Amino acid sequence: MKSHKALILATALALMPGLSASAEDTITIGSSLGLTGYGSITDGHWRDGLSIAIDAVNEKGGVLGKKLKLVYEDNKSTPQQAVVVYRKMMSEDKAVAFDSGCISAGNFAAASFVIKAKLPMYLCSILPRLPEEQKWAFSFLPPPKFEVDARYEYLKTKTDIRKVGILGDPSPYGTIMRNIAVAEAKNFGIDVVANESYQQDDADFSVQIGRINAAGAGAIIMIGQGNAIITTANNIKQLGLNKLLLLASINERDLVLAAGKILGEQFMFPAPLIQVAQDDPSVITNPTTRAAADAFFKRMKAKYGDIDPAQSSRAWDSLMMMAKAMEMAKSTDGEKVRDAMEKIGHYDGAGASYDFSADQHVGVIKNPYAMAHIVNGKIAFKK
Repeated sequence: MKSHKALILATALALMPGLSASAEDTITIGSSLGLTGYGSITDGHWRDGLSIAIDAVNEKGGVLGKKLKLVYEDNKSTPQQAVVVYRKMMSEDKAVAFDSGCISAGNFAAASFVIKAKLPMYLCSILPRLPEEQKWAFSFLPPPKFEVDARYEYLKTKTDIRKVGILGDPSPYGTIMRNIAVAEAKNFGIDVVANESYQQDDADFSVQIGRINAAGAGAIIMIGQGNAIITTANNIKQLGLNKLLLLASINERDLVLAAGKILGEQFMFPAPLIQVAQDDPSVITNPTTRAAADAFFKRMKAKYGDIDPAQSSRAWDSLMMMAKAMEMAKSTDGEKVRDAMEKIGHYDGAGASYDFSADQHVGVIKNPYAMAHIVNGKIAFKK
């Protein structure tokens, strides 16, 4: 019996160096994602984009001779749970960097202790509020102003509508965008005559829409994602407001297709190039962008099918740029990766073009949006 136990112990000890080497040959990237709650759709696609990007990098040999490993945790779309999962990935999974989803409040809540550990944060969300936190964070989210400006520019140049109503959710990102929408309107000669709120789980917005219409608005500037867009479109239809335009936020492909089917030419939304290119690849004319988009679409469709590419393509870009920064730094040390990221320069990705620098941690500096509508069941730019 003793000899049998000794044999087992000897075998276990012999295996330990191999296990240690295996761990040392892996670079762990953490991701805090709202896979349940109001952020589940967008953050689910962010996860998908990271997954296929890591597969692509690993098939080419990984980074610094090591394979990338993605560890993600569900923050349930709440800041409290985000703090829990960030701490878990730091202490247990030994993540060397984070590439997290679109729940701004969750990323804000964790930023203070993540930067104390000198770990870079690549984010789908807006940057944390404090300057010392912003030094360690890189946002792949186009500034909210761009999405607002695309809608106002369309109204100013393509219509005679000068009165609008805002219909928005109370999320941190939604609140920021609503404030921008109110402030920016005057720069386009537009008057905000109503400013209404809704909750994500509300089943009917008829009262808010009725007030917007009674105030004389010719269009609704809707701020918020998810199924609320369908509720709004249905309410406009049910109320018989056949001249009231719905200018929605960027949204998931299946949702904008459904809203377009309900409202026809009354519905439009700001779309990134990649979202329209899913139906019409010819809209991408930049060769570098086309190559990045082709590589992204090939893997996305093979693994996940015809999902919406808006979020997943920027997640792909963020991971590709993280890998590039690590290669430039010749290290996974957080401070060295951060410094290298600031030196990459202009980068044409699948989802957008980016220009990060020491003074610029919001990568998208040129408005990537143009107004789109639904034509024959497909997304197309509005002419």
